[in-house]
Amino acid sequence: MEPDARDFLNAAPVKTVRFGGSVAETLAKYKQGDLSDYELLRHQLADEGMKDAQIIRWLQELRGSVTQLTKDHDQLIHTVLRFPWVGRSQPVVEEYLSFLGNLVSAQTVYLVACLQMTVSYFTPKRVTISAGGVDVSDSDDEDENFPRNFNQCHQALQLITRYVPSTSIFLLPILKDNFPFIQKSSRTLECYTHNLLRVTIYIPSIRRDILELIVGKMLRLDVSASRSDIEEAEENAEEQTEEGLFDMDEDIEAPPPRMELMAHPVAERLDALMTVLMAYVKDICFFNGSLHVERTKDLYRDLLCVFDKLILPTHASCHVQFVLFYLCSFRLALAEAFLDHQWKLLQSPSQPAILRQAAAGYLGSFLARAKFIPLPTVRACLDLLLPWIHGYIDGQDSDSRQACCDIRLHGPFYSACQAVFYTLIFRHRAMLEGNMKKGLEYLQSLNLQRVVTCQLNPLKVCLPAVTSMFAAITRKYQVVFCYTIIERNNRQVLPVVRSSTGGDCVTTVTNPLDSFFPFDPYLLKRSGQLIEPLYQVWEELADPELFPTKAAQQVSQDEEDDFLCGDTPKTDGIVGMTPSSYESTLHGVGSPLSLSREPSSPTSCPVLF
Repeated sequence: MEPDARDFLNAAPVKTVRFGGSVAETLAKYKQGDLSDYELLRHQLADEGMKDAQIIRWLQELRGSVTQLTKDHDQLIHTVLRFPWVGRSQPVVEEYLSFLGNLVSAQTVYLVACLQMTVSYFTPKRVTISAGGVDVSDSDDEDENFPRNFNQCHQALQLITRYVPSTSIFLLPILKDNFPFIQKSSRTLECYTHNLLRVTIYIPSIRRDILELIVGKMLRLDVSASRSDIEEAEENAEEQTEEGLFDMDEDIEAPPPRMELMAHPVAERLDALMTVLMAYVKDICFFNGSLHVERTKDLYRDLLCVFDKLILPTHASCHVQFVLFYLCSFRLALAEAFLDHQWKLLQSPSQPAILRQAAAGYLGSFLARAKFIPLPTVRACLDLLLPWIHGYIDGQDSDSRQACCDIRLHGPFYSACQAVFYTLIFRHRAMLEGNMKKGLEYLQSLNLQRVVTCQLNPLKVCLPAVTSMFAAITRKYQVVFCYTIIERNNRQVLPVVRSSTGGDCVTTVTNPLDSFFPFDPYLLKRSGQLIEPLYQVWEELADPELFPTKAAQQVSQDEEDDFLCGDTPKTDGIVGMTPSSYESTLHGVGSPLSLSREPSSPTSCPVLF
């Protein structure tokens, strides 16, 4: 027994009123119908003001009588489970954990209740202090005991899992049911997500389900805060800050800078969750500064399954997909595997058209924006896309009845063309640098002129900004001549059935594919620090020679990073086929792995995939 535990037990009797019988005697009387001592026992166990020595005595007696605590004593057990043991002295915590272990091993009927009690401590307790009728404190206050309290919760879960191997079956529904509402504070959501990810360390069998749960909640936040709303909130906050600076007296010292928070409340909550998830990804994949290949491969597979199920069918999400962007930056083989996955989805006729179009958007956006993808990989992807596009055109030429501009029939084809145009807009400089002649020969070998002049007319369907920029760039290098086709298309109106609305025909010329580029500029501040060094921003300078038409000149005058600003539609919800390294705002909480990782020997790193 620990010395401090002996001190508790050998201490002088505490001034606490206790009935004379033991727990075993009380249970025996209860079985005979005498409830008086039983109710006294429940009353005393519900007293949160008990001294630690008395608590330990009660728990020891309960542990000795655990075989008698059947379903008939559920009120007594629930009284014990409601006792606030987390954060108490170490002897109390150890005795409570021993009681939990004995209880679930002897009486599995209480397993769910024990799990619910433990999970309830995954978020900081909401304590409100009123002063003069005004609430001045709540769960957002700093609490240096959070890390220790969370550790104790996970000790309890690991203990229960050791005694009941099937714990994960019962735990997962409880984790789902207890996930805080997305309107809760950033701290509450951050703590719960942090603790969910820690569970995956010692119960890896439910990691994919937990990742799916977290990503699903994050997507709800992501689609409820549009890009334009976040940018507007940031602009308003900057204006207010500047006004405040002008009003400040020179003699008044400015307050110390705080960690940058998002002005948009939903974006702030999402930023907190993205920061936790990215820290988890890094700490799973790296050990002692080196990439752990097997763990990285396993995590990639889990996240890719979540991507296929939730992220890919979600229209116009802005940030959650960057978790895979970040993971793929760790090793080129990961990025190539992700590109290959999108390519297979795009060309698969068994997949729904809307998913094939989304895959094309991910393919083009990833090739354009990921700095860590080298030029040979970009060219390899184009060497797959262009033959497929030409083969599709060949198939339509053989059937003249379908060789017309119809998005309902040819949506994946148009999305593939747009992915090619978008990739070339961002990557053409790298292709032409060093050896202009070879670069031009490669671009001419793609036979892009045939693509833009075919009867399917992709320039009529692609986003106007993409079409204009592609036309300007290819004209400058005399690779493709698009302006005659663009001018003819501008004189016509294209009726389409937009995939996000369905049913009736609507007329639009701005975004008939209802497409978006998933890796458009990342707006979240804290988690964005990890994305920034990996991300290719739009750097095309205004060049009068490059923009011979008014439409193209309008593109060059846009000072934003993304020249597509304003072309993609706003989205109010999820539309689709289905609905260490981390410095936390919680002092000392850290990465989900920083408090629970066990030392392990580094393994050899074979070539990934």
